Amino acid sequence: MGQQETVATSLADTVREGIGAALAQVDADLARRYPGDPGTRQPIHTVYVPGDAFAAGTLRSWGDQALAMLDEHAPDATALAGVLGLSDELAGPVYERVRAKLEREPVEDLRIDFEDGYGLRSDAEEDETAARAAALVAAAYRDGTAAPYMGIRMKCMEAAVRDRGIRTLDIFLTGLMEAGGLPDGLVLTLPKVTYAEQVTAMVRLLEAFEKARGLAPGRIGFEIQIETTQAILGGDGRATVARMIEAAEGRATSLHYGTFDYSASCGVSAAYQASDHPAADHAKAVMQVAAAGTGVRLSDGSTNVLPVGPTAQVHEAWKLHHGLTRRALARAYYQGWDMHPGHLPTRYAAVYAFYREGLEKAAARLAAYVAKAGGDVMDEPATAKALSAYLLRGLDCGAVDTAEVARLTGLTRTDLDGLAGRGVMSA
Repeated sequence: MGQQETVATSLADTVREGIGAALAQVDADLARRYPGDPGTRQPIHTVYVPGDAFAAGTLRSWGDQALAMLDEHAPDATALAGVLGLSDELAGPVYERVRAKLEREPVEDLRIDFEDGYGLRSDAEEDETAARAAALVAAAYRDGTAAPYMGIRMKCMEAAVRDRGIRTLDIFLTGLMEAGGLPDGLVLTLPKVTYAEQVTAMVRLLEAFEKARGLAPGRIGFEIQIETTQAILGGDGRATVARMIEAAEGRATSLHYGTFDYSASCGVSAAYQASDHPAADHAKAVMQVAAAGTGVRLSDGSTNVLPVGPTAQVHEAWKLHHGLTRRALARAYYQGWDMHPGHLPTRYAAVYAFYREGLEKAAARLAAYVAKAGGDVMDEPATAKALSAYLLRGLDCGAVDTAEVARLTGLTRTDLDGLAGRGVMSA
């Protein structure tokens, strides 16, 4: 009984060793291409503000405007729940958390726009605006008023605006360096990408900046904005977006869907350009498959229907935005664009309801999985990973509290990170 039993085999060790050698390159390629989740917090939205409109008080102003809209158009939990169709159980907790979020951290990710939202200006004006943006961002990080993520959207790599975009990026990054260095939450967006070679050009550009300023290679990443049909399907019939991720050489942080540019490139008429159009669903499904496992995240686009005007009109816009946000969450697009302060209440309401309504069930399934307790659902490691990621996203955005999750699962934040396959604790 104390001796290990010998079992019979037929294959020589050289067979196993030969297979290992034959697949060594595949193993290395899998590890390089599919590193998994980066283990950092993903913002639930990106707010776009034109470069000339951005000011030191922009973030606080957005929060104050959103709170004022709640006061005017949904002054209590019952009123907001009635507009959005929230259950009585969710109404109070969601409303309270939305207001608290708008007071504490109204914007999670800010992009100062030098592309469509800014337009074509004189070189002198854009130079000045870019330098000013860098100074304001640096000051915000110094005094603690910054959003967790901030950066710019430059002009694209197309010939007509390429030099202008490069110069603006150079001025912005140089300004940050002169003000003390690049903040950890820096995010850059490359718009209207059509060819993987444009992504490669962005990589070479950032390499040159890092070398010029003595930064570590790979320090600066960027988002790729998917706004053209060529970014989804190339002229050779291949999925271009997958080639773009490869061309980024590990610098791509996310793929952002551009609702209106992409819809227009497909010939969709203006009245039907929306993030739930079949053309949009196809594009985002391709993006999703291309990015899966790579560590590159996804962001949905925006709605151009603004919650302005009389209360009835605001309510209709809120219902639309809330519904689109919920739809995106169910399809695993955990981030989207917000174009107006009035979108913040429904962004947070939709996200908070999404994570709170599934909290107890997800926690119970995860606790049963960890305890091997079984139940009416037989979960696998991949499902436990998804359940943990769900709870972590809820924690990151403030939808749920650490104490709630610990009480329901018996797990710590570190436990959840491990089950979700995150290498480090989220920021």
